[in-house]
Amino acid sequence: MRSYSEPLLLWFTRGQGRITVAGVTRGYGAHNAVFIPAGVMHGFEIGHQVHGTALFFGRESGLDLPRTPQHLRIRDAIPQGELSGILDAVQREMDSTKPGHERAARHHLGLVGVWLERQLAEAAADPAIAAAPRPDAARKLANRYTALLERKYRSGANVGELAAELGVTATHLTRVCNRTCGRTAHALLADRKMHEARRLLAETKLPVQDVSASLGFASPAYFTRAFQGSTGKTPSDFRRQN
Repeated sequence: MRSYSEPLLLWFTRGQGRITVAGVTRGYGAHNAVFIPAGVMHGFEIGHQVHGTALFFGRESGLDLPRTPQHLRIRDAIPQGELSGILDAVQREMDSTKPGHERAARHHLGLVGVWLERQLAEAAADPAIAAAPRPDAARKLANRYTALLERKYRSGANVGELAAELGVTATHLTRVCNRTCGRTAHALLADRKMHEARRLLAETKLPVQDVSASLGFASPAYFTRAFQGSTGKTPSDFRRQN
């Protein structure tokens, strides 16, 4: 489980797997487009046969993009080719040294926004295009939980405290998470903390005890046990190898 401070579009062109966005898991396959707004917790499986593109829009793109996660199955070859062509153009301009290449890349990003808008309009008329079912009470609660978790996973709050803030019991929250994504509420919280721990250990020079404190662990020893249970390595060993 992770999140980014900028919007993300995943365009899968080959293979299949499962993706969890805002606490709801569903399958993805070839020619699926998944849009994830900034700050939305997500994670996905990727195997050797999976191929595609991850497009990051930047923190201040100024583009008119969807405000909620979107999962689209693009069955028509024409819009499939349109999106692949735009993404190729973005990459080509980013790799270029010609004058105006950054401005050209931003214009192509704008075309991605237009493509999304048109496909969402088609999905509204043809529900078969939209992979995401209409949100029911369980999905809405899972969305609320992962949004709260994303804001508070560093605080040291446990599942019971987060559930209370949502006005439900920990048992009910866990039941809902199991239904929407096949994982417990605690597993989602622990996974989000461990992803951030790996990032901090690999990308910063923060001492292990500071990483532990920043993620709300009661002590560095408890953090080390949890990290080793998740990764099979101590934090120090992980840092040396990464």
